Amino acid sequence: MLPLVLAFSATGAWAVEVESCNRTVSFDAPPQRAISNDVNLTEMMLVLGLADHMVGYTGVSGWKTLDEEMRAGVEELPELSAKYPSKEVIVGADADFFFAGWNYGMKVGGEVTPDTLEPFGVKVYELTESCTHIMDKAKVTIDDMYADIANLGTIFDVEDKATALIDGYKAELAAFSDTLEIGDPPRVFVYDSGEDTPFTAGKYGMPTALIAAAGGVNIMEDFEKSWATVTWEEVVERNPEVIVIVNYGSVTAEEKRAFMMNNPAFADLDAVKNDRFVTLEYVEATPGPRNINAIKTLGEAFWSE
Repeated sequence: MLPLVLAFSATGAWAVEVESCNRTVSFDAPPQRAISNDVNLTEMMLVLGLADHMVGYTGVSGWKTLDEEMRAGVEELPELSAKYPSKEVIVGADADFFFAGWNYGMKVGGEVTPDTLEPFGVKVYELTESCTHIMDKAKVTIDDMYADIANLGTIFDVEDKATALIDGYKAELAAFSDTLEIGDPPRVFVYDSGEDTPFTAGKYGMPTALIAAAGGVNIMEDFEKSWATVTWEEVVERNPEVIVIVNYGSVTAEEKRAFMMNNPAFADLDAVKNDRFVTLEYVEATPGPRNINAIKTLGEAFWSE
């Protein structure tokens, strides 16, 4: 979803259009009072140097903690809502732009959507990964994250910076890939959370793209979801060789690993027998600038043995 449409109005004033899921969104000036939801979307704004175009962010402290880098980036900005913001929060901040996604600050049929915010003059750009909740979409790739960086660059008139970032990410990954000796793709399971039933990433969830970029295959990549629950029976049947733990929330990555290592039901999994676990932070496993480091972490874990 990389196509960008640039135009000038009849008066010569600045104007741009971008694709946002199944919509075309027009801007006649870069937003000045933006709000981002979630830690990964906020970080996309920060790497583009857009903090001075923001009035705040939402949806972080209710579930996650900010690391030192993120705290420094948002120290001048208020968190307007610990979890998903209400329409009143966004409108009350006099926002003109909301960067969010479906299940990243907005819910289908919920109170906060592009349609409910439009009457208040709030433009919405939707996270590309999340578009699967409202439209048909191709399997996730790292290009989905690049598309968001590029579109934000267009919206905020910092296209040169966005292009430089994307080119840098691509060069960094290419150089890293050259250092790997890749063989048969390891079978990988993404363990986000849950003991009775595991919450994991499917065909449209960013970890599937990260695993593929690192030379592996997500055992649930045929699961027609982005993030959802499956059964432990499915996991056992597909026998992952590596388990990727997403670290966030009240249950630590080490506790998730211990749950799997100490449960007799998982004793015959190759990943458990060989103790092959790798941890990604939430901000690495969801679309954003830290996807590059995530691919490196996965690549080293897959191919270092």
